[in-house]
Amino acid sequence: MKILYAIQGTGNGHLSRARDIIPILQQKGNLDILVSGIQADVDLPYELAYRFNGLSFIFGKKGGVDLFKTYQKSSLRNLYKEIQSLPVENYDLVLNDFEPVSAWACKWKNKTCIGLSHQAAVINKKSPKPVSYDFIGQTILHQYAPVTTAYGFHFDLYDDNIYHPVIRKPIREAEPSDQGFYTVYLPAYGDEKIIEVLSKIPEVEWRVFSKHSKIAYQQQNVSIQPINNELFIDHLINCKGILCGAGFETPAEALYLKKKLLVIPMTGQYEQQCNAAALAEMGVPVIPRLENKYVDTILHWTKNLNSVHTNYTNNTESIIDMIIEKHVGI
Repeated sequence: MKILYAIQGTGNGHLSRARDIIPILQQKGNLDILVSGIQADVDLPYELAYRFNGLSFIFGKKGGVDLFKTYQKSSLRNLYKEIQSLPVENYDLVLNDFEPVSAWACKWKNKTCIGLSHQAAVINKKSPKPVSYDFIGQTILHQYAPVTTAYGFHFDLYDDNIYHPVIRKPIREAEPSDQGFYTVYLPAYGDEKIIEVLSKIPEVEWRVFSKHSKIAYQQQNVSIQPINNELFIDHLINCKGILCGAGFETPAEALYLKKKLLVIPMTGQYEQQCNAAALAEMGVPVIPRLENKYVDTILHWTKNLNSVHTNYTNNTESIIDMIIEKHVGI
């Protein structure tokens, strides 16, 4: 059986999840890996069959996507060429984690494409949604990487085709400790803004993983560290709490580790607004932006609020087996 596993390379969550899914797929057949996107800081320790620019959203420094840089980095002509060049018809199974090149190649060539992603769960009608409806955001989630059949990962089991998050092996096998510091990952904010706000809580040690800095440095009680996957995992395991965006993988791993969690959804990013709504239902505190007026809320979280406990079982291989049996018949 020939398998194509296509992974979104914008952000780090998709690639982090893929590290646990790829070894399972390698046991099931002859696997080719495709990655598209240019905004990831995490590498895959596997050989890629295809590496495309795809269609990436560029993180800004003010809490959202930098639309101008996104436009600068985008080339619809190049995307069209990538879609046309991909021989999806040569595969028995195309498994897609919100990746546009393979999704549209399958659509144009009338090839079955199976979605296995967090986004597949977010767009499910039974999953939590923010109060304010975002037509453009909904449209992007539906049309960015269209698939034939979708299976999703989410914070809870909102529907029959939604499963618990894939928790990376180093996280799942870890013995968490509380060494007193707080881990911060807010890639849509610049270092200056993060330091400005968090330095107003001087009694807390903040360790920030920055998407915008290539060097490590310290200002007051805030340390800045370039993104490093192994060090980030270590900080997740040993911190007191985690302040991060309302993505999926990092909040899910924080919940699994039973760490205190506070999230700030990216401005204008509908998926993160949906994640924030789901987390709020679970009791996780959410603030809309990183601003000085929320310093007291952050301080209250560090001093008073407890973690939200979950029980995420490891059923990744059984999901893969179900997909193969149902859609390939092996």
